[in-house]
Amino acid sequence: MKSCGHYFIFILLLFVMSCKKTDSPFVGNTGFGSADLDTIAAQYYEEYLKLYPLEATSQGDERYNDQLPNNISPEFIKKEIAFYNSVLNQLKIVDYHRLNNDQKVVFDVLEYTLIDKQERYAHHPEYIPFTQFSGLPLDFPMLGSGSGIQPFKTEKDYDNWLKRIELFPVWMDSAIENFRAGIEHKVVLPRALVLKMISQMKAEEITTTKMEKNIFYGPIRNLPKNFAPETTEKYAGLYRDAIQNKLIPAYLKMAEFLENEYLPKARSTDGYNALPKGANAYNYYVKSWTTTDKTPDEIHQIGLAEVARIRKEMEMVMTQIGFKGSLTEFFDFIKNDPKAMPYKTTKEVLAGFQSILDKITPKLKNLFNVTPKTPFEIRQTEKYREATASAEYIQGSPDGERPGIFYTPIPVPKKFNVTSGMESLFLHEAIPGHHYQISLQQENLKLPKFMRFGWIGAYGEGWALYCESLGPELGLYTDPYQKMGALSDEMLRAVRLVVDTGIHTGQMSREEAIKYFLSNVAYDEASATAEVERYMALPGQALSYKIGAMKIRELREKYKKELGNKFNIADFHDEVLSQGCLPLQVLERKMNLWAKERK
Repeated sequence: MKSCGHYFIFILLLFVMSCKKTDSPFVGNTGFGSADLDTIAAQYYEEYLKLYPLEATSQGDERYNDQLPNNISPEFIKKEIAFYNSVLNQLKIVDYHRLNNDQKVVFDVLEYTLIDKQERYAHHPEYIPFTQFSGLPLDFPMLGSGSGIQPFKTEKDYDNWLKRIELFPVWMDSAIENFRAGIEHKVVLPRALVLKMISQMKAEEITTTKMEKNIFYGPIRNLPKNFAPETTEKYAGLYRDAIQNKLIPAYLKMAEFLENEYLPKARSTDGYNALPKGANAYNYYVKSWTTTDKTPDEIHQIGLAEVARIRKEMEMVMTQIGFKGSLTEFFDFIKNDPKAMPYKTTKEVLAGFQSILDKITPKLKNLFNVTPKTPFEIRQTEKYREATASAEYIQGSPDGERPGIFYTPIPVPKKFNVTSGMESLFLHEAIPGHHYQISLQQENLKLPKFMRFGWIGAYGEGWALYCESLGPELGLYTDPYQKMGALSDEMLRAVRLVVDTGIHTGQMSREEAIKYFLSNVAYDEASATAEVERYMALPGQALSYKIGAMKIRELREKYKKELGNKFNIADFHDEVLSQGCLPLQVLERKMNLWAKERK
């Protein structure tokens, strides 16, 4: 589910700071359960999963696998906001000062979550129900492919998915109404993004009536072998009918609406600054995604400084390799340098990743005392999605039955270029990045479920990017091409700070952003365009990586200086990971207490 260049299915948008603590003692029941914090947290998550059953499915909780609420309708949104209010009212009667330190973290995270979810609706995200980058119409094919998180093992599973299909056109019709409301309020997407969405809605693997090619027919192509012939025949007919009469019409109807009604109203501008109250909305998204009070301008300046610093380090690698010319010319050179493409077969690429794991394994015990129990595997991305997929980490199941998997696409092994960041990619996506953080979080039964299965980008992606910086301590980046790959990965995240803030405050156009991107990152124009358009569609999200990583590094250096020989890096890492994803301000308070106890 969680990854970085990859796109995870369900993003929990978190958090805005508000820490009004009350000294009032615990009181009895008030309609939403007892005032006990554990009970409030547990009941909150139970109710939340009913509102968002796809979250339950993603965690292996199969109670709601047949449900697909219309979560963009006015009625749903009103109900959801009332629910968050009711939980906040429960928190008001908790005596914060009587909580122990771990409980205070739980309180802070829950309060953050609730306030952020409420504040989000002040900016009417329902006017843009999905984009070319994320949303239910893009997730639904993966869910229904038979190889996603929706299970297809029993007849009940096959019936559950048919029920979700029934509800999908209702959601799509609401999306059209919401897009129309956006037109009315002049909150519309940029034209360049809408053009991509039209193509996505018409994609052949979604709209073809040839069942052998339709992605939604995947569960029938892979029916369980224990199904009786008549059962197989029954579901083949039901799925064919549902695809032809429910799904294909819903996608084509959306494509027609976007092309004929929405596209003419789409805007020629690129950033949120061009929308009514767009600056306020962007400020919210920046705060939500970074979980800090940093302004867009502050982040922009941090980005410029980081880009300048990383360019100097890249120039040193360029000198080491012996290349004469500009940095931009060097980018072009390493794209085609045979030394950067040492592999001939898929097996060799996978073995290359395994060798990274073998190399770092003995050194990990110096950096971590606590490691996950969840198994881990390295796999090639499946052929059917390899052409468009990025490397990604798919978390294991909480019970350890399904391993955490690092997927890497290898469409052409001979063109697999290590300067795209092979060693740094593994540290980020796999070990000790996402695999350690997510597995330890899921395995921690002391955490309330909303934290065990929660996700906060500034922390989760920040941790994974911070792990890239551990390369030298783990014996990596000794080869200049691999070092260049690590710097390229870091540069990508620094450029995001400049481009995301530049576009959404009106300092950069789409074209200027693409040009700036290409002058600092070794991408081709199509990849750079896709990245920039991602930032246009999801304002603020791209800021979370670098802001989070810099905070963890800042805390490490601070405590190293304060504690001297009492500082232990493995203890530091264990404490950072001990309660899962946290808003950065909550993380800093928690870590300051940890350091204070060691003085």
